[in-house]
Amino acid sequence: MASYDVIIIGSGPGGYVCAIRCAQLGLKTACVEGRETLGGTCLNVGCIPSKAMLHATEMLHEAEHNFSKMGLNVAKPKVDWKAMLAYKQDTIDANTKGIEFLFKKNKVDWLKGWGSIPEAGKVKVGDEVHDAKNIVIATGSEVATLPGVEVDEKVIVSSTGALVLGKIPKTMVVIGAGVIGLELGSVYARLGADVTVVEYLDVITPGMDAEVQKTFQRTLKKQGLKFVMGAAVQSVAATKTKAKVTYKLKKNDSEATIEADTVLVATGRKPYTDGLGLGDLGVEMSERGQVKTDAHWATNVKGIYAIGDAIAGPMLAHKAEDEGMAVAETIAGQAGHVNYGVIPGVIYTHPEVATVGQTEEQLKEAGHAYKVGKFSFMGNGRAKANFAADGFVKILADKDSDRILGAHIIGPMAGDLIHEICVAMEFGAAAEDLARTCHAHPTYSEAVREAALDCGDGAIHA
Repeated sequence: MASYDVIIIGSGPGGYVCAIRCAQLGLKTACVEGRETLGGTCLNVGCIPSKAMLHATEMLHEAEHNFSKMGLNVAKPKVDWKAMLAYKQDTIDANTKGIEFLFKKNKVDWLKGWGSIPEAGKVKVGDEVHDAKNIVIATGSEVATLPGVEVDEKVIVSSTGALVLGKIPKTMVVIGAGVIGLELGSVYARLGADVTVVEYLDVITPGMDAEVQKTFQRTLKKQGLKFVMGAAVQSVAATKTKAKVTYKLKKNDSEATIEADTVLVATGRKPYTDGLGLGDLGVEMSERGQVKTDAHWATNVKGIYAIGDAIAGPMLAHKAEDEGMAVAETIAGQAGHVNYGVIPGVIYTHPEVATVGQTEEQLKEAGHAYKVGKFSFMGNGRAKANFAADGFVKILADKDSDRILGAHIIGPMAGDLIHEICVAMEFGAAAEDLARTCHAHPTYSEAVREAALDCGDGAIHA
């Protein structure tokens, strides 16, 4: 048994960042993790491996469609599926080993095993009970399945199974047009699968800017993805090699069936807190199974905190990281803070989609007077040279003060471009501040400046 200032349960982006920050602030720290590797869902079966697959298949697309246009004449590339999966695994290993190194460097103890909290101030791992002045729950989330749909990770798969398929399917049905479904669906579409996305709502990527939604869906259709919208899945029946998806259209109650080699259930995620003993401790939970916390990430039980996917808010790795650092600073007696109004969201398809702040729909609903600055990547020299001119930048600013309220980008490197706007928003900048900042030419970032100019007297290259 050992005594610690802080024990963090879970080593995902929230947990491991929290542990490192606690150690940096002089607190004796341990992190509990039952997997064989650190990094949680994100590094092992989520963000990182999916980005490796997205990158590999985007390179395939470039070779198949754009190399010859650039004067690069090569034989049509062949996909070595085992080698691609090995590249993905190498990427995972490099990242998880990196976290191990950072733990050793910062003197964070890794308590190997699954953790529970038998009482306040105690954490049980295996047969050992450790003392902790503070406990942080960073247990993340798990796949949310559909009622009556049994995921076998072979024919009917979650995002985890979709990353390790035995072979590339000829046909795939994706249930859910959210981030995970569209990212993985686009991977398999580029690998040659016939992909159909079945979505309950009438729009893809719910909650995003409506104009981005329309443009994004149109772009994915051009890439070969098929969409069945407003469809409620009734059942998924699997044989050894195929699955049948039966759905009912909301508009007319008609029923239809699609057959596919693989069905990916991508209907979101839910907090994972099983086995922690929170019920016996009296820790308050929400109706959605989230741990309830106050403005400082504290639960109603003294000395127990919670962060990341286990609590309310967007299930994003970087939101968990921010909370991990903030709660560490709070425990250390500092003023930990997260600005929830400036948390970007990114979809890593090709083109990428990125968003921060409020949408037009939200501003209209709130009765907030705003103006819109837009710029198409068609007017960006670098984007045209790189066959990446699909999409646009949209900046929303307060009508009177010109303060930036939100931004929505669909286009090349959108996930990187959005951060210029995040920094601007963090400093309370006006669109004019961005417009008057010199941007290097030729870069994709000039499209952001042009959209900012469009909030004023107008873009130059529009």
